[in-house]
Formats: sequence, structure tokens, C-alpha cells
Amino acid sequence: MNVNQLIQQLEPLRLQLAKHPLYHQMKEVEDVRVFMESHVFAVWDFMSLLKSLQIHLTTVSLPWIPSSNPKVRRFINEIVLGEESDIDQSGKSVSHFEMYLDAMEEVGANTNQVSVLMKNIAAGKNIQNAIDSLPISEQVKMFMKFTFEVIATGKPHIIAAVFTFGREDLIPDMFIEIVKGIQDNSDVTLEKLVYYLERHIELDGDEHGPLSLEMVASLCETKEHWEEALLYSKMALANRIALWDNISEVLQNSTVT
Repeated sequence: MNVNQLIQQLEPLRLQLAKHPLYHQMKEVEDVRVFMESHVFAVWDFMSLLKSLQIHLTTVSLPWIPSSNPKVRRFINEIVLGEESDIDQSGKSVSHFEMYLDAMEEVGANTNQVSVLMKNIAAGKNIQNAIDSLPISEQVKMFMKFTFEVIATGKPHIIAAVFTFGREDLIPDMFIEIVKGIQDNSDVTLEKLVYYLERHIELDGDEHGPLSLEMVASLCETKEHWEEALLYSKMALANRIALWDNISEVLQNSTVT
């Protein structure tokens, strides 16, 4: 197997995500609030996935020695810089997670549950217990638990595959236009959310896509590696679809009631 074959096998799931009905259910600011209150957990746990790649593919131990692949090393460090220390609209250095929280507050979305999660983790609570204790949907919990199961494998080829095929660039460009349309017809500003989404597109760029594929190809050294990469990528996409299905159901029920 190679990268192109892996992409081909994942295409039906990626297409299912790109055409998910959730996006067309976004009609009011309240719909955006509901979306963000679940999606914020995916924004948060993405950083742990990225940081695990930094641990495996760059040198974070002492004494320092250069890691084996300079191009992949630079790629990971560039993404960490952009995700952990980007610049917001006011020129302040913030992580994308913090940027997302600011956007949630701007639209009046509830950040209480993700704040509780941060406090529990900072206090040393086990990640599984911290997730289980939250009064949030099972789909959101399953999504985060899967992320930490991937990290716990300790296998860079699996982590890189989930990062590349299961997490990067899975919100289509049309979502930005939908958000802009809602903003144009509302008294509530969504400028910070639009900025966050546009920054993702800008930072992904033309270079990151090929480099992420190169990273996966360089780490999948055996047939078993490729099979594991495919299996976990499919699981990651299935978890994202389940998350989107859950948010879609919540929006549908709120419309009915």
C-alpha cells in the first residue's frame, strides 16, 4: 500500500463528511452556538495529538540530538507554532484553542464544560475520568477518548495518519461562507469565528498537505504499518461523522421543539 491507495480507500468517508447535512442546518446564531459547544472539544484535543507527534518526531529530551527527518521535523514545529502561538485579530499571541474560546464568548456560546475539563486536568485528574465526569454527549466523549487511545498506542505512524487524514482540514470551505451569511443577517457578530476558520485555511496552505502525506509515507515502513494507518484513519473519520451526526440531531430536535 502507498499514500495514494490509502487516500482512495478513505475517500467515501471524507466525502460523507464534506457533504454532511449539518452544514446546511446552520441558519441562526443559536445553531452556531450549539455547534461550537461540541466542536470546541475537538479543537482542544487536537493539540494533544499534535504535541504527541512533536514528542515522537522532534527532539524534546535532553541532551538534544537532531531527529532523523529534518523536513518532517520542520513541518511539525511549524504547525505547533501556528496552533499554539498564533496571532489573533488584535495582534495578541494565543493558541487556536484560546482563539476558539474567544469566538465562543463573542457569540454567547457556553464555555463552562470545557473550562471544567481544563481545571480538572490542571488539578491532575486522569484524562479518562475528567472526560467521563462531564455532562456532555456520549459522542463528544467518545471522540476525545479515541484521540487519547491513538496517542496511547505510542506508534508515530498511527498518530500521523489520524492527524493527517482524520483531523486536518475536515471542515469544508463552504462552512465559512455559511457563517458569514449568518453574521450578515444577525445582530450578533461572528467575526472571531470567521477569523479562526480563515486562519486555518491560511496556515494549512499548499505546503502542509504534501508534507503531511510525506510524513505518513516515511513512517509507514511495513505492510502492517499501512494497514494500521488505514484502520485508525477510518476510525477517526467515523468518530467525526458520529460527532457531526450528534450535533445535527441536536439542531433538528431544537427546530422541532
